[in-house]
Amino acid sequence: MSDSVLVYRGDEIAAYGFGDPHPFGTDRHDVFHAELDKAGLEGSIDYGHPRLALVDELTLFHTAEYIDKVSRLSVAGKGWLDDGDTPAVAGIYDAASAVVGAVLCAVDEIMHGNYKRAFIPIAGLHHAARDHAAGFCVFNDCGIATEYLRKEFGIKRIAYVDIDAHHGDGMFYGFEDDPHLIFADIHEDGQNLYPGTGAVAETGTGPARGTKLNIPIPPGADDSHFHAAWQRVEEYLEEAKPEFIIMQCGADSLEGDPITHLCWTEEAHAAAAASLCRLADKYCNGRIIGTGGGGYNRRNLARAWTRVVQSFVETH
Repeated sequence: MSDSVLVYRGDEIAAYGFGDPHPFGTDRHDVFHAELDKAGLEGSIDYGHPRLALVDELTLFHTAEYIDKVSRLSVAGKGWLDDGDTPAVAGIYDAASAVVGAVLCAVDEIMHGNYKRAFIPIAGLHHAARDHAAGFCVFNDCGIATEYLRKEFGIKRIAYVDIDAHHGDGMFYGFEDDPHLIFADIHEDGQNLYPGTGAVAETGTGPARGTKLNIPIPPGADDSHFHAAWQRVEEYLEEAKPEFIIMQCGADSLEGDPITHLCWTEEAHAAAAASLCRLADKYCNGRIIGTGGGGYNRRNLARAWTRVVQSFVETH
């Protein structure tokens, strides 16, 4: 097993975005990698290259009808994949498939014992539902990875931990009745921010009731609020004892994001990543992947994601 952290880069995932003036632009990949290159971690990082996900892999989470819709509109290069947030730009099918493929490559590398930790910057597209796009998210790579881990490797108890300012509704509702998907999400209060979900009372349904943890925090919350909430996440994960951890580390929870209202620093992301690595070492044979998620202030996302990778390195 390599002592390095596996980080993905490539034009294929850099292409995921919607152009100007859309906040999710295709420059986010290069902004992050430029910051990572300055962090002095080159001796502790290996770089992975994305591949396109297969249709059979996409259908692990998404409906065939929805996948076909994305394919058709991607060729046309016009229209919307949802109600007005996610445009059907030309080539978006391949770009979204590459994001999924990169995440699945990372899962394979970890499950085959080549690495313990991996990070994929243009991933964590947590709003996409099983049958539709939402909130700049076309294919839900985290949802597909969850189903892939189960199908290919027999991993049942997967922890999905989300610190993006927006609630991870695609993951929550995609696994709302699944008692084995361990879901923990700290987010800006949904009454004030898209998608308007993630209330404390939303704890799962049916056999999964009580197995999901939603922690909405008020606009303006700073690192002290984060650390108080994070203690609850740690306690929840200690009790759940997952076999694999997926971290969605959206940087739109940092102060100065143009579309959210939280006031964390990148140290919150560093602390969360370090904590999850310790839990992964304790319960998951070290197995954890980080996915970039949201973040629309370029300086913030570059620094937050770099600090996540640094924590992955330092806790290895």
